[in-house]
Amino acid sequence: MKSFWTVILLLTSNVFMTFAWYGHLKLQEMKISTGWPVILVILFSWGLAFFEYCAQVPANRIGFNGNGGPFSIMQLKVIQEAISLTVFTIIVTFMFKGESLQWNHIAAFICLILAVFFVFLK
Repeated sequence: MKSFWTVILLLTSNVFMTFAWYGHLKLQEMKISTGWPVILVILFSWGLAFFEYCAQVPANRIGFNGNGGPFSIMQLKVIQEAISLTVFTIIVTFMFKGESLQWNHIAAFICLILAVFFVFLK
């Protein structure tokens, strides 16, 4: 169950992270935040990032083998990166209509899957 909760929390964390890092661009595109000073955009992103950390920190604590979890730090990081790019791609593909999935993006995902495979080899 620790593996399951680690992955669920990492997914949650990365949804908030993607919106914290790129959501303000969508707000600008929608003409909601075009007049905002950059400090307000930063505070908006920090507010979302708070919820990212509320999921990321417990995910790492639950998942880390030093705390009785199933993953090494290296495995946690590679899992997080694979989840991050997957979540990013899904959100950006639906939110930003000018962005499309290209062959090289798929090739990069294959490399990420291979990275996850290799990090779990003994």
